Amino acid sequence: MDISIELVKDLRQRTGAGVIDCKTALQEARGDMEAAIEYLRRKGLASAAKKAGRIATDGLVSSYIHAGGKMGVLVEVNCETDFVAKTEDFQNFVKNMAMHIAATNPQYIRREDVPPEVLERERRIYRSQAADAGKPEKVIDKIVEGKMERFYSEVCLLEQTYFKDADLTVREVLDAMIAKLGENITIRRFARFQLGEGLQPKSQPAGSPSTE
Repeated sequence: MDISIELVKDLRQRTGAGVIDCKTALQEARGDMEAAIEYLRRKGLASAAKKAGRIATDGLVSSYIHAGGKMGVLVEVNCETDFVAKTEDFQNFVKNMAMHIAATNPQYIRREDVPPEVLERERRIYRSQAADAGKPEKVIDKIVEGKMERFYSEVCLLEQTYFKDADLTVREVLDAMIAKLGENITIRRFARFQLGEGLQPKSQPAGSPSTE
């Protein structure tokens, strides 16, 4: 099937994939743009899996300060070489990760990072809620697991919906970047600071004069 250069350019602009990959994807999808995008996503996942075991010790630390200076993020993203770390694509990816973290406030990078005691607490709460709602015992386990998946998608960075595209998760965006740049890329750590977060007003000692 002949694929027009305009269609290839459109797919390349939407995905960032190479010209040959875009043409192959469109041929496999018989010119269907959405199917071609899905093909490239699957290809990206395969490429990412092959590179996942390679050591990434280079990279960047980036920051994002929200307007007004009341909230900020630091994030470290690693790649394999200084060459990739200096590319515009990688630098934009790191900046976008900082902005995403600022917007969504994840607590962990991946589900494996969630402490066992936190998981047990969540399961206990969900099980109690289902029982209180009168759900039969045989379906409670399925209800709990469904709510746990939602929990992961809310608190784990890689499983969150990407703030710039509701059709993608952060993991899918990361895998696409790995496929595009040809190196293993890992989000190693982050810190999010909210002005006044965790501070509680000090209680006034008994008998002390009021300041009001």
